[in-house]
Amino acid sequence: MSQKMLKFVKIGQQTPPKREISIRKNNFNEIYDEFIQEKAGEQASRCSQCGVPFCQVHCPLSNNIPDWLKLTAEGRIKEAYELAQSTNNMPEVCGRICPQDRLCEGNCVIEQSGHGTVTIGAVEKYITDTAWEEGWVNSIKVKNEKNQSVGIIGAGPAGLAAGEQLRKLGYQITIYDRYDRAGGLLIYGIPNFKLEKFVVERRTKILKESGINIIQNFEVGKDSTLEELRRKHDAILIATGVYKAREVDLPGKDLGNIFPAMDFLTASNRKGLGDKVELFDNGTLNAEGKDVVVVGGGDTAMDCVRTSVRQNAKSVKCLYRRDKENMPGSTREVLNAQEEGVEFVWLSSPKAFIGKNKVESLIVDKIKLGEPDDSGRRKPEIKKNSEFKIKADMVIKALGFDPENLPKLFGSRDLQITKWGTLKVDFETMETNLSGVFAAGDIVRGASLVVWAIRDGRDAAEMIKKFLQRKEHKNSKVA
Repeated sequence: MSQKMLKFVKIGQQTPPKREISIRKNNFNEIYDEFIQEKAGEQASRCSQCGVPFCQVHCPLSNNIPDWLKLTAEGRIKEAYELAQSTNNMPEVCGRICPQDRLCEGNCVIEQSGHGTVTIGAVEKYITDTAWEEGWVNSIKVKNEKNQSVGIIGAGPAGLAAGEQLRKLGYQITIYDRYDRAGGLLIYGIPNFKLEKFVVERRTKILKESGINIIQNFEVGKDSTLEELRRKHDAILIATGVYKAREVDLPGKDLGNIFPAMDFLTASNRKGLGDKVELFDNGTLNAEGKDVVVVGGGDTAMDCVRTSVRQNAKSVKCLYRRDKENMPGSTREVLNAQEEGVEFVWLSSPKAFIGKNKVESLIVDKIKLGEPDDSGRRKPEIKKNSEFKIKADMVIKALGFDPENLPKLFGSRDLQITKWGTLKVDFETMETNLSGVFAAGDIVRGASLVVWAIRDGRDAAEMIKKFLQRKEHKNSKVA
């Protein structure tokens, strides 16, 4: 074993330093400073190079983490990047926003032994940022152009990953997206303090330079039906994600100043991108000076509370019906929010919204955790006579997302869906009930992580390749 590794017994865990709380809460810049090469190599050298790499096992992309940590420790950064990007179409994104504490780092062997995890995410970010700075990230050079084309609906991580993989094989790729920028939730859902937008924009620029045609402001069902796209392309991939906000059916839910999380986050991100956002400028979707209450406990809720802080809200509270240990959001993000002044009201659930025309307060029930439910998590139960009131000028619902009614939106009655509203696919081929129409990402699995969307996009590309090869073979026989 190289002397450069196994240093976890001598060197302690260290993450890149965060910017001062008083400074970072007043702007939307990413909160972590950069690793310098010496520190990145030092932290990478803590890897134990274990026989069964649980970090890799628990990575949805099966990234070869121990090997690129070893290369980083040896100063072979370009090789480390080449290895990292071989399994991941957006390593610079995953290094920033993956919940490493639940995935690779949370399953690191030396973390389990009490020495503190290898800071995998920070090293991945260092490797890939260095690659961009050094000019190692280049557009795809296609060696064998093919006549077959693939239409991809949705320019989020699943669609972009699939498009890149298929373009590398020489297929003609057109990505259709209803928004004015490519990236999906990476652009309009995730705030800058976690993922600055230039990171996404430079990636989509590379894809365009690779010959991928991205058509913006294009709505399937309005600008073209799904059937028309099927006739235009040899295969279709639906990778729209899930954007429909889950509702909370409570008295007063129709009062003003109660908003879905995506409306709030999109307005903030558009403003950061320099767009004119009327509802932000007139104060409607701006938290400044308001008592803000966010309902929910996932990563989207953390994005909302931390955005509210940066918009100079008067106060920010997060209501969650379970306790901190059972919160679905990243532990790291909860800590960041607490540092920035967010108040968490654990074991609480809204009962009603109170106000005349706009929300003025919430009636909230206290919760206790009962027996485990079917998922294994302890079931929230309302405590009798426990209600209390919380003042609120703005309420943001961050309760998750459901699929939109794609068969209706796409003008395709024949497209089959599951009882949850997600697209029904053959899990071996990722093909829907319509021949040549595939689906990947959240529209199949439900709201999930970006890293899973990338994995699904890569898998779908492989299935589409096999489909197109069979189609080409069949056509050549007929000819």
